[in-house]
Amino acid sequence: MMLLTIIAPPAMEEVLVDWLLTQADITGFTSQAANGHGSGHEMSLSEQVTGRRSQITFWIELENKMAESILAELKQGFSGSGLHYWMVPLLNSGTI
Repeated sequence: MMLLTIIAPPAMEEVLVDWLLTQADITGFTSQAANGHGSGHEMSLSEQVTGRRSQITFWIELENKMAESILAELKQGFSGSGLHYWMVPLLNSGTI
């Protein structure tokens, strides 16, 4: 299993939610408002003053092959959009 994390600007939230919901291989995901900090982000003047940039974080649990497939589709469909992602092995997941 893999955990795919996607960081998106708030303006892309609805587009990404809609896209993720239409993917047959994705049975669910979590999203949350977040703040980005650091010099690696392009920030507006007001964001520079506050030291944070608003963004949306998505977490998606996927089988390894599905994770690679979804990532390839994201790269094709959202090329140049500025989405940031990372993918890490998911050791365990479940409901208690």
